Amino acid sequence: MKILVLNGPNLNFLGIREPGIYGKNTFADLLRLLEETAKAEQIELIQYQSNHEGDLVDKIQWAYGKIDGIVINPAAYTHTSVAILDALKAVSIPAVEVHISDVDAREPFRQISYPGLACEKTIKGHGLEGYREAILYLKEHYAS
Repeated sequence: MKILVLNGPNLNFLGIREPGIYGKNTFADLLRLLEETAKAEQIELIQYQSNHEGDLVDKIQWAYGKIDGIVINPAAYTHTSVAILDALKAVSIPAVEVHISDVDAREPFRQISYPGLACEKTIKGHGLEGYREAILYLKEHYAS
């Protein structure tokens, strides 16, 4: 099984940006967790992070015909990006949305998720562990 993990803007600043909300774990800690999970579950995992919406759309389109599942944390694009929503719908690859914080307990505008409309499941408020949960969900439901 091949899974693409996409991270949106500012996630490369984990541990620096608002640690009271996102925790003290760094982006390197997240990458380690992803690598360990992939190895333990015998999954081929591709990780990609960008601060640019078009780059994320390009990577989703690139995944068509190559990837079995997508784990996406669109970050701030969660609340604004119809382009990411449309790309996810276009490729029809099973996707799980992940948010490190509990967006439902934050500002009202964070309650809206456009990309989430194309995802089968949303995991929020579980910290970095939410990524592992998303990978395991995809493996359980879509491993060929």
